[in-house]
Amino acid sequence: MGLVYADIQLINGEDIGLNRRGYLKKSEIRQMQVTAMVDSGATMLAINENIKNQLGLVVIYKQSAQLADGTFLDLEVVGPIELRFENRIAICSAMVLPGDNEVLLGAIPMEEMDVLIHPKKNLLIVNPQHPIKPVVKLK
Repeated sequence: MGLVYADIQLINGEDIGLNRRGYLKKSEIRQMQVTAMVDSGATMLAINENIKNQLGLVVIYKQSAQLADGTFLDLEVVGPIELRFENRIAICSAMVLPGDNEVLLGAIPMEEMDVLIHPKKNLLIVNPQHPIKPVVKLK
């Protein structure tokens, strides 16, 4: 199986809340389309500094993270982010990688959206057992 990429939409969750309460126009909600590397070995969503700044995301806390090469970094965690893929939505936080690193879609938002990696096609897909709406396990 090779690398898997997916086009996802990232939306500033605080902007969505302000819009729902009538303080922000729908056209002012900060959002962007990105291509993410789907990495089921990663835990969270990871974005870069440019995306954090463009979406105006707020730092919630700092977290130590181990990268694929074994190094450890203290990274900012930002959010909330509404993440969309096809007919799925996840509300999550994201770790901020330095510079212009590629976006990583990790296991937690994948589980929340009930999506899978199709191993033969190297694609992120909606779980075929639940095509209409996601089903998550609570136990």
